[in-house]
Amino acid sequence: MPTRAQNAAMPFETSATNPIDRAVDSPHFVPAVPNERWHPLDSVAERLEAGRRLRSRVPRRSVAQMTAGRRDPLAILDEQNATRVPELVPLRAERMAASPFAFYRGTAAIMAADLAADVHSGIVMPAGGDAHVANFGFYASPQQTLVFDLNDFDEAAWAPWDWDLKRLITSVIIAGQATGRSEEATSAAALGAVRAYSVTLRASTRLSPRARYYQHFDAAAGLESLEPESARALRRAIRQAKRRTGERAAKKLTTVDPSGRLRFVEHPPTMVRSDPEMQQRVHHHFRRYLESANTDIRLLMRNYAVSDFARRVVGVGSVGTRCALLLLQDGDQHPLILQSKEANRSVLEQYGKIPQPRVLRETVTEHGQGGRVVAMQRILQSVSDPFLGYLRGEGVDVYVRQFHDMKGGIDAETLEDEPFLTYAQACAVTLARAHSQSPFSVIASGYVGGGRALGEALLEWGHAYAALSHADYEKFVAVAGAAPTAAASTATTAPMHTP
Repeated sequence: MPTRAQNAAMPFETSATNPIDRAVDSPHFVPAVPNERWHPLDSVAERLEAGRRLRSRVPRRSVAQMTAGRRDPLAILDEQNATRVPELVPLRAERMAASPFAFYRGTAAIMAADLAADVHSGIVMPAGGDAHVANFGFYASPQQTLVFDLNDFDEAAWAPWDWDLKRLITSVIIAGQATGRSEEATSAAALGAVRAYSVTLRASTRLSPRARYYQHFDAAAGLESLEPESARALRRAIRQAKRRTGERAAKKLTTVDPSGRLRFVEHPPTMVRSDPEMQQRVHHHFRRYLESANTDIRLLMRNYAVSDFARRVVGVGSVGTRCALLLLQDGDQHPLILQSKEANRSVLEQYGKIPQPRVLRETVTEHGQGGRVVAMQRILQSVSDPFLGYLRGEGVDVYVRQFHDMKGGIDAETLEDEPFLTYAQACAVTLARAHSQSPFSVIASGYVGGGRALGEALLEWGHAYAALSHADYEKFVAVAGAAPTAAASTATTAPMHTP
């Protein structure tokens, strides 16, 4: 069985202890780089067999073993809080204290540290890093059709694929427990998700890499094949997402001053307009963002002028990071709102101790952590926001995206049992599609097999980790002195990471 150090080895860097190199048993698997002499690559059949061989060294049953020895989870939260806006840290505590699921949403760093101590498959690939059920949802494609996909990439980096799946399965269990759902229904949803992941990953091996790249999930596709309760829940979520447009947000969040200039309406502490000095600097930062945007977006932006800038509190675990809204308007007062969000080191690297490949390290060196987030989002999402960009400024790395481009989601905690099962499977299918972009996903598929053996192991691990997370939650509430409030509950049960 690989040691922790061997597990952490990266597949694109030569290492005698690299578990991928041992599993593949071929010098020709790593894809060629420009100017390298041609050589044949391993076939899908060879990579599937490599994954099956890996089971003898890392039995699938071994992923059920949770190491979690001496640990101080609250110290990790304190370490994160030390770099955040001080006056917003109590709000973060309040939102995380709203429920065990809200707490779980804010503890990706704690889970990464715990996963670092566990056995994993050793198959490392681009991973979301925070793939819980509330981080999947709807958004508009560049063609303004509604798609369903992963929608949070703050922690995205290279990591074992099974870490993403463990994060998802545990969230299914915690969300199921949060509403008093029966253990049978919760376990069925978790096992169904693993099965859906394995089937989708195996199906992707029958497609060419180009065909896998073009796969995406239309939000309304397959409505007719769903049972009535699931179809109703999906139609309701689609209607809500289609109403969440930037124009509608501007009507709620802005007002027009006597000069005809749009301004944000303050709602402290969640919406606070920046001071005059920052209003002056924002033009410089906006130009820096445009340098990272695509050429068509740079031309589009010549139709707009910067109108206002305000700090905006987002999410649960993200509260206290430096997030803001940028308001632009054209000559006829048509608004456009962009959101900037602070990007820090991925928890997969910082707490999970997974070394990152050279190409991603170089991206961070040149473009900051915001560049990492944008790069990983474009890899893992089927279609991405054309306004994506990044910048480094005043000691803070940020990435930029549209605000409310038909973003929406499904609150898993409010679903009946059948739609809950369907939603868990939809998230797993989407995660498998994201993972399938890596050539190493074929090895993972060989390792996973049909999903039954892995499902039982992940179900056992997920229940154990849900209990550990609940114990952390109780300790957190006791130490923080934060009791759930109506306001916090409203904020944390929203299905989207962004407001």
